[in-house]
Amino acid sequence: MSEDKKIKVFVISDHPFAPSGVGTQTKYIIDALIKTGRYKFFCFGGAIKHHNYDQMSVDGYEEDWVIQPVDGYGTQEMVRSVIYQFKPDMVWYMTDPRFYEWLWDMENEIRTICPMIYYHVWDNYPLPRYNKSYYESTDVIASISKVTYDIVNKVAPSVENHYLPHAVNLEIFKRLDKADVDKFREEHFPDDSGRITFFWNNRNARRKLSGSVLWWFNEFAEQIGPDKVRLIMHTEPNDQHGQDLTEMIKALNADDGRIILSVQKVPPEILSFMYNTADCTINIADAEGFGLATLESLACETPIIVTMTGGLQEQVTDGKEWFGIGLEPASKVVIGSQQVPYIYEDRVGKEDFIDALNKMYKMSKTDRDKLGKKGRKHIEKNYNFDKYGKRWIELMDNIHEKYGSWDTRKGYKAWNIKELK
Repeated sequence: MSEDKKIKVFVISDHPFAPSGVGTQTKYIIDALIKTGRYKFFCFGGAIKHHNYDQMSVDGYEEDWVIQPVDGYGTQEMVRSVIYQFKPDMVWYMTDPRFYEWLWDMENEIRTICPMIYYHVWDNYPLPRYNKSYYESTDVIASISKVTYDIVNKVAPSVENHYLPHAVNLEIFKRLDKADVDKFREEHFPDDSGRITFFWNNRNARRKLSGSVLWWFNEFAEQIGPDKVRLIMHTEPNDQHGQDLTEMIKALNADDGRIILSVQKVPPEILSFMYNTADCTINIADAEGFGLATLESLACETPIIVTMTGGLQEQVTDGKEWFGIGLEPASKVVIGSQQVPYIYEDRVGKEDFIDALNKMYKMSKTDRDKLGKKGRKHIEKNYNFDKYGKRWIELMDNIHEKYGSWDTRKGYKAWNIKELK
């Protein structure tokens, strides 16, 4: 297809090569669309600290994929510049809506020429009525979880809304050869002496409850014997948005191998080995739009312990089978801010968490393996990587056909007629 006929997409999101869940999924979507030969992209690569702000072309796609590093997610003036120069056929953006109020403030400038597509992340109820104007300032919403999909349908039923959850690359995240895993374990996490290994792969941030995970796991280890279990926390222990995990380990005298910090950023292939090394992966965040780490864990046939909140609850069970242990919140605290007036935080109780750790610890390896194998089938069926790409291609093709852009723009009016009484 000639360059001037390709569908041009302006992307605003985490940097596509960032290790975040948002960045990873953005890359997956672009990969799928660009390989059709019918799309080209200009991306704002945001949400990370940059050492260089020069535009870059992605190797192998030099003419079709350009990334502009930005602070935050960019500015209105930067968006206007891209629209003027790149002339996109659609604007696609992803993550929590609180980051895009400035973008919706200029929807009357953008939507007159092309549709706006939002890959929406929302963690919990009550219904966020305060998001209604944002949803209605969007042409198409793709919802990350069943919770998000239900919320959008009820808050803004007039907006086109699609359930389109995250996916995982099943060629990378899979059960690996035991001899290779054993070698990896010996090289990176030696002296395990047959410990049952729990894995935690998250950002060290408040809502991820990193401190509670560490503190309560130590209490569990003290109960059954610190030499029998191990927690590997793959995170930045001194993240400014989290707790000083190194100091916590020191205060608990837990530096004897029961809790290990893994701080080096690693590629997906190494992460797959880490999930294979573990007997169980944990995520008890009080708010979680989806939770990519537990999806990756199940793909590697490693069962999970999770809070029954957000997208985590549809990973741990399909409504009939279970692929780990789901913890119902001990309390649902209504919290908020000036931007987010109210939302539930699902707090897990210490006793419930330790009971789940005990249950997984006492489970036979055969039973843990059965849970993991069922989890893999669940991922293959419902979060299939190939299906994910095909669904995004179909959705974007349909959006371009239905809504058009520039001279062919359809379905949007910049004005309304109201009868005054």
